[in-house]
Amino acid sequence: MNDVCVIGMGTTEFGVREEGIVELGVTAVGRALRSCDVDREEVDALYLGNFVAGMLEGQETLAPLVADSVGLVGVPAMKTEGACASSGIAFRQAYQAIRTGVHDVVVVAGVERMTNAETSEFTRALGSAADHGTDGATGLTFPGFYGLVLDRYMHEYGATREQVAAVSVKNRKNGASNPRARFRSPVTVDDVVDSRLVADPLRLYDCCPAADGAAAVVLASADVAESYTETPIAVLGSGHATGRSAAYRYDDLTTLEATTLAAEEAYDEAGISPSDVDVVELHDCFSAAEIGDSEDLGFFEKGEGAAAVAAGRTAVDGELPINPSGGLLAKGHPVGATGIGQIYEVCLQLLGEHENQVDGAEVGLAHNLGGSGAVSTVTVLGGPSGV
Repeated sequence: MNDVCVIGMGTTEFGVREEGIVELGVTAVGRALRSCDVDREEVDALYLGNFVAGMLEGQETLAPLVADSVGLVGVPAMKTEGACASSGIAFRQAYQAIRTGVHDVVVVAGVERMTNAETSEFTRALGSAADHGTDGATGLTFPGFYGLVLDRYMHEYGATREQVAAVSVKNRKNGASNPRARFRSPVTVDDVVDSRLVADPLRLYDCCPAADGAAAVVLASADVAESYTETPIAVLGSGHATGRSAAYRYDDLTTLEATTLAAEEAYDEAGISPSDVDVVELHDCFSAAEIGDSEDLGFFEKGEGAAAVAAGRTAVDGELPINPSGGLLAKGHPVGATGIGQIYEVCLQLLGEHENQVDGAEVGLAHNLGGSGAVSTVTVLGGPSGV
């Protein structure tokens, strides 16, 4: 098996963008290729994550269109779809192709454009990630699903509404200094708990915003990585798993097994435990999600995640910084681009170049989740000194 490294990366800002979806993808891919001086002729394949372009833009065949526009002539190019985990899955597929020797150099990207659609239109599109025959038939939305999750969590573990609001406060503070974030203004606990009710007990500031954006990385086998960069980021482990497809199928709504299974696979491959991780970008589509994810990834015991955030343990200068980028709550959630956007932020941390730099970050983790916990990817990355 080949070792795999990230040798280049590029992104757009996340937010309200004027460019078309292909142009967004081309911008991110072009920046990633230029960052490591890889010639187009040296790229073996392109994997691209996207979820709703067909429904909102009427545009499919995205991967070949981006490949052609960026000058990747003749390479195999394919789109992956797994709702909000679409580009996490793209990364996983590219990683496996290099690891098994099929390819040496691969570009992985994620792209989405959502803000041009009416709210009802993109709500319908996002709702297609749920099972139409069960959750969809009852009218359960994703805010509704995570409202149920939070309600159960507070009942089971006695977490307070103020502790949960601390997630949004932390991430909005982090996003304020991230130029790639959509929201760059801090909020207080009172702002969160007094904001408009969305799906009880979730309030407006507990929910991530829609966004447009794209991100890309260049992967290479370790044998050739150092011919392109002096600072390759090692992919230490990768996990990809599926879970329950509808709310009624969970025995315990506070644990999403797609995450626990993907994390177990990634930790085993990397040969590490959760305590070895220095910095985390996880899927905080709602404040409740960050708390549950942090426990499902093994960073806290069940029921301790909310108190940990409120105590500052997951702040940039805390014992385990979570979402120093601002996460989805501040960066925004261009669903097909989110997974690679998270990996981009972790790589910046491992290179020591992040706006909210975590001191001594050598091992980072990115966690991407799709649907009502239907699918998840976990990626463990190591800094250049470990390659």
